[in-house]
Amino acid sequence: MSGHSKWATTKYRKGAQDKARAKVFAKLIRQVEVAAREGGSDFNANASLRTMYQKARDASVPLDTIERAIKRGSGELEGVRYEAVNYEGYAPGGVAVIVETLTDNRNRTGSEVRNLFSRNGGSMAEPGAVSWQFERKGVITLDRALEEDKIMEVAVEAGAEDLTDAGDQWVLTCAPTDLHAVQEALDAAGLTPVSSELSLEPTTAVAVPDEGEARRILRMLEAIDDHDDVQAVHANYDIADQVLASFEG
Repeated sequence: MSGHSKWATTKYRKGAQDKARAKVFAKLIRQVEVAAREGGSDFNANASLRTMYQKARDASVPLDTIERAIKRGSGELEGVRYEAVNYEGYAPGGVAVIVETLTDNRNRTGSEVRNLFSRNGGSMAEPGAVSWQFERKGVITLDRALEEDKIMEVAVEAGAEDLTDAGDQWVLTCAPTDLHAVQEALDAAGLTPVSSELSLEPTTAVAVPDEGEARRILRMLEAIDDHDDVQAVHANYDIADQVLASFEG
């Protein structure tokens, strides 16, 4: 799992499928709404909205639900105002963690996230304590069956920086501003991505050789990710694939 920062990449969710689906929908709708509020409802002028819209469509969020979220964000419909607040801290073993949230009450969310850290053997840190270990990137995943040379030929010309083999998928990274251009180039070449998003990627990784400690880290990240206000959790762990696979199972 080296090089992967986002807890969601393990695809692990507990509970009934319908409950998990509803939670994912709610988070995506909130992201669309905030993107529309911050940059307007014009897709041509708002790259963030384009990205969030596509992410919601890829997750099968109904079109009318997405359109209502855009209207709430742009002020055409009434709605709750959310603000983006990031929290930083450490998981067991000194693994750096950044939690991205969208909240309508930062005091409540901050208290609850802090509690999730402490209850699971981690600790919150001051802003800036771990963020220097991450950088914002555009991340695009593609089916492993696609040809590496073809992906590179199309993606590099459009602005992609790197292509890595993640086992069952290819993972492209690029500058945040190039994400939409790279995705469009891939689509035009018939190389339709599995997913496309902005993420925080670690610049350094913390090796976690002990399986027990790895499980404690993963349990903490899963508990935080399950919070309704949390949109993404990033961590710079390096955990063996077989440990991740056993945890998912």
